[in-house]
Order: sequence, then structure tokens, then C-alpha cells
Amino acid sequence: MANREHWGSKLGFVLAAAGSAIGLGNVWKFPYVTGANGGAAFVFVYLISVLILGLPIMIAELVIGRHTEKDPVGAFKQIAGGTTWEFIGYLGVLSGFFILSFYSVVGGWTIGYIVKSLTGSIAGLNDTAQASEIFKQYVANPYLSILYHVLFMASCMYIVIKGIKNGIEKWSKILMPLLFVILIALIVRGITMEGSLEGIIFFLNPDFSKITLKSVLSALGQSFFSLSLGMGAMITYGSYLSREDKILHSALWIVILDTAVAILAGLAIFPSVFAMSLSPQEGPGLIFHVIPAVFARMPLGQFFEVLFFVLLFIAALTSGISLLEVVVAYITDEKGWSRRKAVLIMGTIITILGIPSALSFGVMGNVTILGNTFFDFMDKLTSNYMLPIGGFFIAICLGWKYGLENTIHELDPDTRIISLKELWAFMIKFVSPFILFVVFFMLVKDDVIALLQRMF
Repeated sequence: MANREHWGSKLGFVLAAAGSAIGLGNVWKFPYVTGANGGAAFVFVYLISVLILGLPIMIAELVIGRHTEKDPVGAFKQIAGGTTWEFIGYLGVLSGFFILSFYSVVGGWTIGYIVKSLTGSIAGLNDTAQASEIFKQYVANPYLSILYHVLFMASCMYIVIKGIKNGIEKWSKILMPLLFVILIALIVRGITMEGSLEGIIFFLNPDFSKITLKSVLSALGQSFFSLSLGMGAMITYGSYLSREDKILHSALWIVILDTAVAILAGLAIFPSVFAMSLSPQEGPGLIFHVIPAVFARMPLGQFFEVLFFVLLFIAALTSGISLLEVVVAYITDEKGWSRRKAVLIMGTIITILGIPSALSFGVMGNVTILGNTFFDFMDKLTSNYMLPIGGFFIAICLGWKYGLENTIHELDPDTRIISLKELWAFMIKFVSPFILFVVFFMLVKDDVIALLQRMF
């Protein structure tokens, strides 16, 4: 594909790919999962998980993308053409499609909370019960939920329609540095508060007695999902790499930046939470229930509250555009549509699909699929099933079907140290598939047991 668009610079690609990986999983999910799993001990296991699972799969997806210069479906048609292995590409595109439909709902919440912060409607909330009630009322409002969901999708569509250099890369160069600046400002504010040391200790001083099988599995799952793996995003972004770009070098930077944001998010949140004598074990509501109460009690609280929710919006947006690009790349490559037509039509369909998720906390709260609300069903379907299956078969196809000997030359510009290539090859063929199989089994076993009980 000689006329395929490429990234304008190595920095642009790294920031865009890091932006894809850096999302609500880092700033929203990582802190509450860490809080629920004992703090620093979980962080330690998470860092190991990133190295043994996240990095090898990240390199594999970038290798497939640049080797084929195609979208996920086109990539697997090329490396496993004429076989059923093509389904991996379709699974990746469908994953991006489904994830964005409900992810944009949460992205919309961040826009709503920026508005609430600016107008002062969540100022002065002194306890988490008040903040929790306001959040419940907000997400139950069908008009606001749909409005902000549509606004978030429109933001993603605006950027993606501009293309790679003038859209995704240009905005990533603006949004990613801004994200780090806001994070550092929030950290400085948090660690200078009286009582913050306890939060720093909780987050950085591991108590290894708190490591359990559940926390290890949570860390493995979080490392995989946080890096946007298994959904075709890195294959798509890798397809726009030039032959001069170094995959290993780029993958390391993406992983470092993604992990850094997760750690910085923890440093921004836990010192403030402990300084205000609030619980770090609030679960998924940690951000929307606890943070407003934290900022309500500190000087210049409204200013830092606005900053925080802008940060959350940026994190959501950089991932949202990569999810949309997976779908758009497939449509433009395989169906021959123009980028503009693909973005407008597919973006609109995703927006419509997201409406039931937006209404899952209000008027459609009683509508369930296998015991889950529509939002929870879409989340579980993608996170517990589609992504691990996609990652597992990416490793199996590259390691066993197509053969690493056909792609390992993609790492030649990176290093002449053969042992590093052999280590990656070993991880992709044996370690990564095994870990992903175990994680998948543990994630779905309860669902399978519940389904069997219903049947018999």
C-alpha cells in the first residue's frame, strides 16, 4: 500500500500510541483497583505484569501492523490468508466498535463533571454520600447522559476525520503533554496536604502479605486492558509506521508512558484521599464519589477539581480516538470508503449503539442481559471475553501459524542483540498465550458456572 498515510514523526507516533493506551483505565480504573487490592503490593505485581504480558503483546501487534501496513482484518488476511484465522482481525474491529459505544458514555460523564465543576454545582460536598447521590442522579438523567455521550463521540469524530498527521498525531502532541502537566499539578497539591504521607506509604510501600491470587489476576488483566491490547488499536497504529521507525524502542516508550500515567494518577489521588481521611476502597465510584469530597475540603478546591476532570476527559479522548480509528481503518482499507464517510457513518452507528448504555443507570436500569445491565453486559463481553481471546490468538497466530521467522526481521533496526529477539519470541510463543489463557479462564469461570446452573 504505497500511498498509505504515515506518522509525521517518531514522537508523534509514540504520543498517539501512548494516548491510545492511556485512558480511563489509568486514571479511573487503576487507582480504584489498586485501592481494592491493598495498594503498593498490587502496584508491584502490576509492574511485573506489564513486562511479562503487556510489552510482548504490544511488540507483536506493532510488528503485525508494520509488516502488513493494513488494518486488523487486512493484516490477518495477509499473514493467515485463506484460513479461519482472519476472525482475529474481525474480532479486534468489533471489540473497538463495542468498547467505544459504552466507553464514550463514561467519557461523556467527564464532560458533565467538567461542567459541574465550572458551575460550582458539586462544590462544598463534604462527604462521599452526598457526592455519590449527586452522581447517581446525574447518570440517571437520560437527557444529560445522552447529550454528553453524543458530545464525546463528536469530539472523537472531529479528530479522526482529520486523518493521521493532521488529526490524531496533531492533537496527541497537544493533549498528552497537557495531561502530564495537569497530573503533576495535582500531585504537588496532594502531597503538600497535611496527612498525605499515609497515602504515599499506602501506594508506594508494599506489604507483600496482601498479595492474593485475585490481586495477581487483577494486575495481569489491568496491564493488558490498560495498554489497549487485543482490540486491534496497536495493529492499526503500527500500520502507519515507516520502515525507519524502531518498534522495540517505540513499544518501550509507550509502555513507560502508560505505566507512568497510572503511577502518577495514584500519586495524585491517594495522598489527597488519605489526607481527607476518606477510604481508598470505594471501588469504581472512587473518582466520582470521593474526589468531589476531597476537593471540597481543600483550598482552591474548585480550581483543582476542574483540572482533574479535564485530565479525565483528555485520558478518555485519546483512547476514544484510537478505538474509532480501528473501525475507520477497516472500513477505508477493506471497503474503499473515504475517511470522512467512514468516520461520519460508523461514528453515528457507534453513538446510537451507545444510547442503551447511557440509559442503563436510569430508564433502562431494569433491562438486563444475562443478569447484567446493557452497559455492564457490553463491558463484560469485551473486557472478559473479546480482548483476552483476541490477545491469545494474536500470540498463537504470530508464534505458531504464520511463524516468527517471517516477522522477526521487523525488529532488526532495533537491536543486533539476538538474545532480546529470542526472549520476545519465547514470550510470544509460550508465556503470553499461557498467561492469557489462565486470565481468561479465571475471568469467565463464574459466568460459566452461573450459566450451567440456569440450564440445569
